[in-house]
Amino acid sequence: MLNLLFVIWRPILEILFIWILVYNLIRFFQGTRALNVLMGLIVLAIIFNIAKLLELHTINWVLTKLFAVGVVAFLIIFQPELRRGLARIGQNTFLGGFLKKGGTVDELVQACEYLSRNHIGAIIAIERDMGLKNFIESGIPLDSKVSAELLITLFTPNTPTHDGGVILQGGRVAACGSLFPLSQNMDLARSLGTRHRAAIGLTEETDAVCIVVSEERGTISVAVYGKLTRDLDGEGLRRVLVSLFKSAETKQTIKEFLERNWRSFQGEKP
Repeated sequence: MLNLLFVIWRPILEILFIWILVYNLIRFFQGTRALNVLMGLIVLAIIFNIAKLLELHTINWVLTKLFAVGVVAFLIIFQPELRRGLARIGQNTFLGGFLKKGGTVDELVQACEYLSRNHIGAIIAIERDMGLKNFIESGIPLDSKVSAELLITLFTPNTPTHDGGVILQGGRVAACGSLFPLSQNMDLARSLGTRHRAAIGLTEETDAVCIVVSEERGTISVAVYGKLTRDLDGEGLRRVLVSLFKSAETKQTIKEFLERNWRSFQGEKP
């Protein structure tokens, strides 16, 4: 009986594993130019199998040679993405480092409190599930540990990065001087400046969390899903960030991950 169940479930488990792998691979590259290259490789793989099935030996020979070179090309083209992906796998969880004492939240709060006291404008986007790679490419790429000193330096007036946004990805500073889309919501208060409208605009299009420090008033605000929470102090900012990312951390359990992908596999909405 056990052997029969194993024979029945083995191909199902293999298909499910491959589907989850491909699904997350596409999600990883989604929103980047690398996705087009990946889709091109998938098309070539389909053509290769069709040629093999129809015994088109010339096409089969050409594609075989092409794939031999393509392995090396793949590693070169996707080197940054592969390095980042392997680094994420090697970490227990990004959010654990984000929330721990002395982690990213503490550095963000410390930087925002300084910027607020000195009326230095700033906008910081924190990537969540949806990729921000297109916005990262609009700025100056970085790969630095998050620190209050670095964030303060990036927003120092009369520097090239002062007016742009900083993007945090995977617990690190991914880019500075990035451009964010302005919100087209006509109901927004006229008192909101460009930074606040950019924060709302970015969070309308993505699930990112955006922190804004007003240059005029020195107030701290947080934008999520197009909604702006204003006039926060350091402790209020900490509570908002911990609340947002703690709930996200709770959801990232193995059980819920499998349930979400299983529902997607069945054609249901996760």
